[in-house]
Amino acid sequence: MDAALDTEEIRLRLVSVCDLMLEKTDVLTKADQAIGDGDHGVTMARGFKAARGALQEQAFATPGEVFKTVGLTLMSTCGGASGAVFGTLFRAVGRNMPAAQLDAESFVQALASGLDAVKKRGGATTGQKTMIDALEPALEAARAAAPEGIEASLDAAAQGAAKGLEATKGMIAKTGKAKTLGARSVGHFDPGALSLSLMLLALSQKATPGTR
Repeated sequence: MDAALDTEEIRLRLVSVCDLMLEKTDVLTKADQAIGDGDHGVTMARGFKAARGALQEQAFATPGEVFKTVGLTLMSTCGGASGAVFGTLFRAVGRNMPAAQLDAESFVQALASGLDAVKKRGGATTGQKTMIDALEPALEAARAAAPEGIEASLDAAAQGAAKGLEATKGMIAKTGKAKTLGARSVGHFDPGALSLSLMLLALSQKATPGTR
């Protein structure tokens, strides 16, 4: 079993999350143009650019503090529903990650708390074509892989989210702006699920020496 991840490693991985979200701005924009108002990419870029700055400027004592800082930054800078939902996710994960290091058990516990918080915040459930459709399978996969260690659990979460994202293509949107499209929303990814999948993908990858 691999070792737990320390605070600095988590900070660096979340910087990588920010970098990937900024890199994929156009991809997220196009995904949202298909079933929404097209502002998801810009909204995410604004929030994660600010979050990257906060991660570079502040000092952190625990992994939980790193996640909470990202969450607070997203809520204060993104605007709209996306900022509220993703800010809620990161804050809830951070609040339930009190240890000095992140192991598989604490990751699963924190991710479960994040899922619960997002459900309460947005009122959505599985199958309604939202980010929950990526987050729930991510949690299930992370929990199943937890006995193998934190890296395996993170990898499994990313894979679970990717599968959940793919499943949203076949769903009819039941909430948000896409709800008005009805059956026309079928065949397109949910932008929030796409964002979550990208975040967990970046989080699952070890920080490179050049990451700041």
